[in-house]
Amino acid sequence: MQQLVTVSFGPGREYEFRFSSSGVAVQGQDAARQWFEREFVALECDLPTPIGKVLFADRILSVAKYAGERRFKEDHTWAEQFARNAAAVLDRDAVRVDVANYTLGY
Repeated sequence: MQQLVTVSFGPGREYEFRFSSSGVAVQGQDAARQWFEREFVALECDLPTPIGKVLFADRILSVAKYAGERRFKEDHTWAEQFARNAAAVLDRDAVRVDVANYTLGY
């Protein structure tokens, strides 16, 4: 089975990543969560609505937003790590990270 992660910064500005489910599963959710926590801190992310508890959807969206489209375009290794970790954390066949609208879709 395949997993698809799409990161969108607006119309015509989308980045797609496809992985085998088994390859994502090997990585594991805990390692993926730790990766997002490290990136969240390293990028000095802020949340749009600080209510105390940080949901993982907010971490994923914030990391994509603060990393910016340029990083997805120019740093394929990092972008692929982002997508693999998002697929592992969310455990869905298809994930859409819509940075422009700050939403996740499944």
